[in-house]
Amino acid sequence: MAQAPLLQLSGISLTFGGEPVFSDLGLVVQPGDRVALVGRNGSGKSTLMKVMAGLVEADDGTRVVPPGISVGYMEQEPDLTGFATLGDFAVSELDASEMYRVEAASEGLKFDPARPVETASGGERRRAALAKLMAEDPELLLLDEPTNHLDIEAIGWLERELKSTRKAFVLISHDRRFLSELTRATLWIDRGAVRRAEQGFEHFEAWRDKVWEEEDQQRHKMDRKIKAEARWAVEGISARRKRNQGRVRALQDLRAERAAMIRRQGTAAMDLASGPSSGKKVIEAEGIAKSFEDKTILKDFSIRIQRGDRVAFVGPNGVGKTTLIKMLTGEETPDAGEVKLGTNLVPAIFDQSRSRLDGEMSLWENLTGDPEMRVSGKADQILVRGEPKHVVGYLKEFLFDERRVRAPVRSLSGGEKARLLLAKIMARESNLLVLDEPTNDLDIETLDLLQDLLGDYDGTVLLVSHDRDFLDRVATTTVAMEGDGRATVYAGGWSDYRSQRGETTAAPEAPKAQPAKKAEPKPKPGKSGLSFSEKHRLEELPGVIERLEAEIGKLNQLLTDPGLYEREPVKFRKATEALSERQDKLSAAEEEWLVLEEKAGG
Repeated sequence: MAQAPLLQLSGISLTFGGEPVFSDLGLVVQPGDRVALVGRNGSGKSTLMKVMAGLVEADDGTRVVPPGISVGYMEQEPDLTGFATLGDFAVSELDASEMYRVEAASEGLKFDPARPVETASGGERRRAALAKLMAEDPELLLLDEPTNHLDIEAIGWLERELKSTRKAFVLISHDRRFLSELTRATLWIDRGAVRRAEQGFEHFEAWRDKVWEEEDQQRHKMDRKIKAEARWAVEGISARRKRNQGRVRALQDLRAERAAMIRRQGTAAMDLASGPSSGKKVIEAEGIAKSFEDKTILKDFSIRIQRGDRVAFVGPNGVGKTTLIKMLTGEETPDAGEVKLGTNLVPAIFDQSRSRLDGEMSLWENLTGDPEMRVSGKADQILVRGEPKHVVGYLKEFLFDERRVRAPVRSLSGGEKARLLLAKIMARESNLLVLDEPTNDLDIETLDLLQDLLGDYDGTVLLVSHDRDFLDRVATTTVAMEGDGRATVYAGGWSDYRSQRGETTAAPEAPKAQPAKKAEPKPKPGKSGLSFSEKHRLEELPGVIERLEAEIGKLNQLLTDPGLYEREPVKFRKATEALSERQDKLSAAEEEWLVLEEKAGG
């Protein structure tokens, strides 16, 4: 028997502060769905997820969750009032005998369940909220930026847990690798509407670009039609006034339709200007070491960083990545060893805590109040790469609404704070850029732009990030900090580091492969190459998969009708059965393609 959807939203409309967020929005989440929820910062992703969780009530529309279905939501700012420890909070909805679930999650997510709530950091509170959700194991998990405040090891643990679960989940994340590894469908919020594709996040950008290209063509056709109709109206209306009033009204409707086409939000107009060239040698560290009380941060570490290098620092939270960067830039003195800085260095620093922003001051004041940006005698001007510019115009380049420039910085979202700090950094010239967790909270389009800017930047970059994809795209050198003061330098980005480390750790395990050698007579049947029928099947499978994805999309669209179940129960049952059948066929076809593709590669 077909299963009913886990969650159904129909006709959802919502307005905040006079601005419509959604209008007549509908979506369905089915059992086993693995969905990426994507969209620009400010598009309403988190708001939609709260509507899905039942925490925000829409102005109009319906939310349907079948009886007995549990929906779990990971809170961004969990309320731990009344709980003594993080563990007490995480186990609060479970039986005491199930504390082992919380302990397993806390080990993977790296927090201490015994930590008193009053001494826990914001990151630890978020990890406790995530552990609570994972331990409760609801039928549908709603995860809003779950990888924020997680190091790469914890992200890997969460990825493995979600890969192995049979429960459905919807993910918001800026981490491309995380989304690509986990999702099989994509919900895209764009200008108040939600589109769905039966493909994981790795196919999102190609899909988005195709939609935008079709929009541009449609807009261009409409503009030409309006131009032609307007010319007819001006030249011939007086002679045919009575007969052609319908055509005049059609022109008015056409103009109204064109005006209603909401333009896509552009990307931030970010730019990085390199200052005067530094010397070829930027930083040279020889045998440096650092300890705090009984904890060894670093011992006997050496590195030479030259102009143009992009050096990434990776390792678990609390291992000392930021401390090492501060020693390398001269902000902190090592206990032993020596750091030599090159000549003519002009640093710009993006700090993890955003401490270079004053939360009580407005966006306007954070820029005009900076001594390095102030323009003498001009209260509304700032210096941007040596040239005076109006503060509002500059903030608009970073996608800030003119109406919000007087708002306090503490009212901004994490992504907006990150953009404001980038605006401060990019207003000045530099030749040494220090980026400590710049990828947290930025949307994917802004990350793409930042990556491109770093590629063109003439200076040197020191980078801390847990975003594996971003590290692969940017880093030329990776410093892996593995605890107990150990730090090792590897060539390349994250994948290169993993590959090099894998080669060294794989050697002792080589004897395990010996028993397989005894089975050498067996390989005959497994010879590379496909039979004629297998080759034909491999060629036709992409078309089969594409057809199944299209059918699944149509069935999902049909099931968004909130009254279908009551109005036509037979049709609803047949549609859900057909959807389940096609999803199974799609999984089987994808698996078959993978097997044949591997065999063909023999």
